[in-house]
Amino acid sequence: MKYYIIAGEASGDLHGSNLMKEIKNEDKHAEFRFWGGDLMQAQGGMMVKHYKDLSFMGFLEVLVNLGTILGNIKLCKKDISHYKPDCVIFIDYPGFNLRICKSVKKLGIKTFYYISPQLWAWKSGRVKIIQKYIDRMFVILPFEKDFYAKYNYPVDFVGHPLLDALNSLPDLDQNKFRKENGLSDKPIIALLPGSRKQEIIKMLSQMLSVEKDFLSYEFVIAAAPSIEVKFYKQFLNSHVKIVSNQTYNLLRISQAAIVTSGTATLETALLNVPEVVCYKGSRISYEIAKRLIKHIQYISLVNLIMDRKVVTELIQDDLSYINLKSELNKLLDIENVKKIKKNYLELRHRLGDSGASIRTAKLIVDDIKKGFLN
Repeated sequence: MKYYIIAGEASGDLHGSNLMKEIKNEDKHAEFRFWGGDLMQAQGGMMVKHYKDLSFMGFLEVLVNLGTILGNIKLCKKDISHYKPDCVIFIDYPGFNLRICKSVKKLGIKTFYYISPQLWAWKSGRVKIIQKYIDRMFVILPFEKDFYAKYNYPVDFVGHPLLDALNSLPDLDQNKFRKENGLSDKPIIALLPGSRKQEIIKMLSQMLSVEKDFLSYEFVIAAAPSIEVKFYKQFLNSHVKIVSNQTYNLLRISQAAIVTSGTATLETALLNVPEVVCYKGSRISYEIAKRLIKHIQYISLVNLIMDRKVVTELIQDDLSYINLKSELNKLLDIENVKKIKKNYLELRHRLGDSGASIRTAKLIVDDIKKGFLN
């Protein structure tokens, strides 16, 4: 069968690649065409566009690049029509995917959505689009099933695919990793400033402002796979190291982390690393978002899933040198670390067992086969 998959971010590339792997186990004749990244490409098939050409963050950035975005939407619709897949699988990325699903449904093609947009945070009106144009939704956060139930739209909770990715990590030789990346023997504080240039410009200098106060630690930047290393160097002094495209391994040997809000907050917690979550956007984007987002107390996935404060969030004006220094000191306190890791263990339990990719692939393939039989 022919599968068309649309992922527009690095996390979508990761989860899309694992899903493709499991679909191939269920369907030996699977063919893929996709929007994604290097990990999906490694699973085979034809890539139409790389996600690094699709990433625009914030209201102003989207407005400036509107022509490019509309061109990509037009290209995607045309490409699906020509390819004539048995199904289209949308992976998160709602601004793009929810515009594509309407035309896909009109073509009579089966539509699946893997990893729900965060409609529970804002733009809940989009549920109507999903009800009308998505045949089946696979959610990865436990509270999302209850959210959709309020709209009489049944969904499948499949567990979180990050558990699959992290549980399958190979053993790590810490000394070898340090040597290969030019790291010292000092304990490491990891900096995760985001996966887009706009985020890095806003976040990295602020994160580095406390480096001089923790000289017995080595600050190391986790460079995103879509960003060239030289881009980071404009913000650095000679003491700070960069590790490119090895975020998980860096976190595995880190004592604490400063993390930009996003999927990375959950990845850091599941790797058992104490963290402080940071976010600062443009003033206009922040003020607009604050007015649109309703009934949400937290911005980090960790706190949202736990429905209480487990990790500290420093947002907008709260993200200051004084606050960041104070919170980082707390993360290095032994007794506080014990409490954090106890909460992290509960977080894992709430996310369900591993196997999200396997469950989702089986449900998709079985659903399509049933359609053929009917």
